[in-house]
Amino acid sequence: MRKPVSTFAVHAILTAYTALALFPIILVIMNSFKAKRAIFNTPLTPPMPWNVDPIGYFKVFGDSAITTYYMNSITVTGGTIFFTLLFGAMAAWALTEYKFRWNTPLAIFLSIGIMVPIRLGSVSIIQLVSDLNLINTLTALVLVYVAQNLPLAIFILSEFIQQIPRDLREAGRCDGLSEYNIFFYIILPLLRPAMATVAVFTMIPVWNDLWFPLLLAPTGGKQTITLGVQQFLGQYITDWNAVLAALSTAIIPVLVLYVIFSRQLIRGLTSGAVK
Repeated sequence: MRKPVSTFAVHAILTAYTALALFPIILVIMNSFKAKRAIFNTPLTPPMPWNVDPIGYFKVFGDSAITTYYMNSITVTGGTIFFTLLFGAMAAWALTEYKFRWNTPLAIFLSIGIMVPIRLGSVSIIQLVSDLNLINTLTALVLVYVAQNLPLAIFILSEFIQQIPRDLREAGRCDGLSEYNIFFYIILPLLRPAMATVAVFTMIPVWNDLWFPLLLAPTGGKQTITLGVQQFLGQYITDWNAVLAALSTAIIPVLVLYVIFSRQLIRGLTSGAVK
């Protein structure tokens, strides 16, 4: 009897946590289809025939700038994920496979990057980006986000590389493969679960970030969707229909990525849990 009771308790806790996590998202989506008066008077009521008003979506999709902001976010997020995975896997492979004098100090230095928030160096980052003439460019955002996410990516991928049997690498060397071929054709395919995990952990903070787009790309049509939504927020009047509609559509890319990488993500999170 103890096992069914404990299993039920675990599932009850997980269900409650899931409901708590999904409640704000569901609330935003529901209210995005409602009239402004209904948003404030009955925010917990689902859309009904008497309170439905999709004007927010018409404003969002009727604004060509919003499409540009979405494309900017997709470009920045996609570029950040690509370069973080590529450089992170290469650095993790180098730190794990090759032993040199500064191996341990470099690993410690990278671990500091996980603990120290990059926003503490915002002033220096702005000065550096300005000196490179990259203000109001998507390149600046990609570079900053890659630097922000590389330490964690290297740490996660290093742990997975250590689990790969060394015999595979030695067999490749015996067959005459170069170190580049061993990495790209043997090691990299085996890192797919870990890379899916890193991709999801990288995408969500980058897609939702407001800080660096506000500092590095606030004008010139280079705004991301998170920053672009701010145009609907005024000092005296806020278009809540458009804000909620824009936020609802901004959730879609995150859900698509999770659906694509969900299996690999679960494998990456549970790898090593059982022998």
